[in-house]
Amino acid sequence: MLLRGLTWLVLFQLLGTAINHLFVPILPGPIIGLLLLLVFLMMRGEVGAPLNEAANSLLRYLPLLLVPPAVGVMVYASDIAADFWAIVGALLISALVTMAFVGVLMHKLIARQHKREERS
Repeated sequence: MLLRGLTWLVLFQLLGTAINHLFVPILPGPIIGLLLLLVFLMMRGEVGAPLNEAANSLLRYLPLLLVPPAVGVMVYASDIAADFWAIVGALLISALVTMAFVGVLMHKLIARQHKREERS
């Protein structure tokens, strides 16, 4: 059953990679495959047992993916410290721009929803 779930995951990744190469070179193939898997699961309405087992078995190894970034931070700690204020400034500016964008977008979406409710 684990093999069947892993096969589904790999097939969606391959499908996403194919779409990436043929139509959408901006998005990475695995991200497209993940979105396709999400749409598939939403249409299906449930996660099957093989896919659930495969996902759970892969989640056990997720902390291993955090080791390389942590090592990179440790190795380049002096470079990060030298550019600390530039990094903090960039993070603050990007957070503020993101919050402003999300606020404006949320305002427009709420206004659109109120217009739809008034029409109904």
